Amino acid sequence: MATAIRAGERTILREFPAGGPRGSWPAEEFAHARRLEGEPAEVVMDLASDSFVVFVRDEGR
Repeated sequence: MATAIRAGERTILREFPAGGPRGSWPAEEFAHARRLEGEPAEVVMDLASDSFVVFVRDEGR
């Protein structure tokens, strides 16, 4: 499992550079693998850091 960073109401699992040749695919693949493990992972684009961020919401945790 990836090292998680807590950020407010979200736990960031991993970041992927937006400038990569495959775009958001690595982030989406990583999130999909986490969902298969039971984590409700989501992907968003963070414009400030120019990266795709995979996170889980901390609601009910």
